[in-house]
Amino acid sequence: MASTTFSGPVTSTNGFIGSMAVGTVTHTTTSAINATAVATAAEVATGYITSTSASATAITLPTGTLLGAALGAVQGTIFNLYIDNTAGASAVSIVAAVNGILSTAGVDSSASFGDLTVAAGVTGLARYTIMFSSATAYVFTRTA
Repeated sequence: MASTTFSGPVTSTNGFIGSMAVGTVTHTTTSAINATAVATAAEVATGYITSTSASATAITLPTGTLLGAALGAVQGTIFNLYIDNTAGASAVSIVAAVNGILSTAGVDSSASFGDLTVAAGVTGLARYTIMFSSATAYVFTRTA
């Protein structure tokens, strides 16, 4: 049996031990999508996509099969994807793909949950949480 050293708060859930990191997440690799396109699984797997387009841009997420393979996903895998359009001059729209379903759990006309449009400029940041129901299918929700 291997031994592991932890620092910081540690929790046990269902017999598994993991740390609860709180703080800043730094994305050392990002992807730029500046024109309407289907995002590759590798681009989404960076966790951070920027857009600086002067015209409206639609980013279609990869299929559940491709994204699941890129992330090594299984049922229960959760992944956060950030879209940064702060340097863009027009809105970015996120488009669902095969086996990628927009969650309606939090859709509310007064909230951003379920919102697929990322504004341009200083408010142009969004976080989508992607939750896999299997290795090849996911549900995504705008969570910030």
